[in-house]
Amino acid sequence: MSNSLRDQLMGLGFKPAPKPERPAHAKGGKPENRQGKPQGTPPHGAKPQGARPQGRPDARRQDGRKPDARQPGGPRHGGKPQTREDIDLAKAYAIRAQREKDERIAAEAAKQEEARQRREARAKLAELVKDKSLNDAAAEIARHFPYGGKIKRIYVNEAQLKQLNAGELGVLQMDGRYLLVTAELLAQAEVVFPPAIALKVDPTASAEDDPYADPQYQVPDDLVW
Repeated sequence: MSNSLRDQLMGLGFKPAPKPERPAHAKGGKPENRQGKPQGTPPHGAKPQGARPQGRPDARRQDGRKPDARQPGGPRHGGKPQTREDIDLAKAYAIRAQREKDERIAAEAAKQEEARQRREARAKLAELVKDKSLNDAAAEIARHFPYGGKIKRIYVNEAQLKQLNAGELGVLQMDGRYLLVTAELLAQAEVVFPPAIALKVDPTASAEDDPYADPQYQVPDDLVW
C-alpha cells in the first residue's frame, strides 16, 4: 500500500493493525505454565525431584537408642575397653584408699581423746593437791632426782630431807613446779595422773640405787635443768 493510500485511510479513522506478540521462548526465557510460573519449578512445599533427604542429627535407631550411645563396659572415648583385671585393680585401690582414710580418722580421734583425758586428769590432780604442798620457802638443801631424762632438784630442809629419803614424802610435778607432798597424797596422785610423779623413794632400796639422796653428792651444773 502506498503512503498516500495509508494516509487517506488513517485520515478516515482507521488505525494500523497491532503487531503480533513474540513467543516467550523466542526471547530466551523459560516457558511458563498455566499458573504463570516457569515450567520445571516444583509447587510450593514440594521437594525437588532427585534431592536426597537430609538425616536429623538426633536420629534414633529402631530400638529407641541413639547410634552413638555407649553400652556399659564399652570402650571409652579414644581408649580401650576395660578388662576384668582393670576393674578389680580399680576396686582394690579404692578399698585401700578408704581404709587409709579410716585409719587416719581413727588415729586423729584417738589423739584428741588422749589429749582430753590428760586435760581432765591434770585438772583433777590440781584440785587434789590444792593447798597441800609442803614446800618450805626457807629451805636451802638441794635434793636432786632424775625426771624426764634430766636431773631436777627441789629445795628442802633437814627434816624434810630425812622424810623424803625414807619414803614418807614425795615430789609431784605440776605446771613446771615441783611440789613436796606426803606419801599418802603421792599415792592418790599416782592413780589420777601417773606422769606427774617426779620422785617416789623406795625406802628398802640401797643407797647405790639413789646416789642423789646424799646432799653431799655434787651434781655438775651442766647436768641440772
